[in-house]
Amino acid sequence: MTLRTLPAVNRAIVGCTRCPRLRSHCRRIARDKKREFREWDYWGKPVPGFGDPRARLLIVGLAPAAHGANRTGRMFTGDSSGAWLYEALHRFGFASQPEAISRDDGLELQDCYVTAAARCAPPANKPNRAELERCRPYLASELQLLSRVRVVVTLGRVAHEDWLRTAGWWAALVPHERPRFGHGTVTAMADGTTLISSYHPSRQNTNTRKLTRAMWHALFQAVREILGD
Repeated sequence: MTLRTLPAVNRAIVGCTRCPRLRSHCRRIARDKKREFREWDYWGKPVPGFGDPRARLLIVGLAPAAHGANRTGRMFTGDSSGAWLYEALHRFGFASQPEAISRDDGLELQDCYVTAAARCAPPANKPNRAELERCRPYLASELQLLSRVRVVVTLGRVAHEDWLRTAGWWAALVPHERPRFGHGTVTAMADGTTLISSYHPSRQNTNTRKLTRAMWHALFQAVREILGD
């Protein structure tokens, strides 16, 4: 796949039909809707990445939420995970505002780009291996075009391993040398990139306090310290 600009990558993502199971699921969710969002015109398509093309910070999530990004059309927008993410990004100077409600809410990212391993909302929040593989070229294109990235934050084990595969580290490193997933684990990669893994800010993790605000903010404080400003 040769896509020379981020807008070209985003157009290709929105028009993607590689995964019939996921496309069918997204359309069904967009048709049936959630009662509290019945007035919304759901996006119901693959969701592109979002942010600053000159970003030094890259956030890699798992996939759009059924009634979050699959509804709004923007990564981590309109759900509780996004509320945690953008509050932290705003607190540490990467976002113009702490809330993400819709594509036209005025939110802008500075020095940060947000993307995901899968671009369609999957049933039970679990894309299968083949679906992740079919989606991987889009992330690969983003990694190539986001040439200033110095810090990568992966949200959850699936996103962590998908970034390693996409960036070539999974194949380049023997298993015991691959960066392990764990909240707050920092790895200096051989190319100068710093990889930080994190628990995903899902309701399951935040409601059970597996992930607390203090843990979450400490992670982004570490990002700021690494970037040096």
